[in-house]
Amino acid sequence: MRIIAGALKGRRLAEPTWPGLRPTSDKLRETLFNVLGPLDGARVIDAYAGSGAIGLEAHSRGAARVTFVELDQRACRLIDANVRRCDAGEACAIIRADFVAAARRRLPDGEADLVFLDPPYETVDVGDALAAAARLLAPDGRIVLEHAWRRPAPEMAGALARRRVIRSGDSALAIYDRRQTGG
Repeated sequence: MRIIAGALKGRRLAEPTWPGLRPTSDKLRETLFNVLGPLDGARVIDAYAGSGAIGLEAHSRGAARVTFVELDQRACRLIDANVRRCDAGEACAIIRADFVAAARRRLPDGEADLVFLDPPYETVDVGDALAAAARLLAPDGRIVLEHAWRRPAPEMAGALARRRVIRSGDSALAIYDRRQTGG
C-alpha cells in the first residue's frame, strides 16, 4: 500500500497484520481522489480509518488537517505508525472512539470539508454513520461512503443526497452532499 499522488507520492504505508481490516485498494483510492479534485486547505475526517491510507492520501493532496476516528486500538497504532512514516504529525489527529458517538460530541477541529466513511460492511448502520457525518459537515462539504456493491447506499439520508456512485470490484463509493432545497 502506498500514497498515490501529491507531496507524499510513493510513500509506503504499513498494512494491517491481523484479519478483518480491509484497506481501500490503491486503485479505488486513486479513482476517488481523481473524482474529488484538489483538496487544498481542506479539513478531512477519515472515519473507521483502519490504516489511515485515505486520510494520508488527502493530506498528500493538500488537505490542511486530517482527523482519524477509529475504535480498534490496533488500527490506531497502525494509523500512528503511518502518520509518522509520512512526517504528518502536525497535520493529523487520531481519536480512538466509535465514530457515531464521537460525532455526537463533535470533533475538536470543527466542520469538515470532506468526511470519508469506511464502516465495517456488515456491522454498522449506514444511516447512523451518514447522519453522524452530516453533523460534522461544512455547508459545501462532501461525504464519501465506501460500501459493499451488493448493499447499495441510500439515495437520500436526512439532509444528504447521493450524487455519484463509483464501483470497483465488490466495493463502491457513494458521494453525498447537502440536498438542495427548492426556492
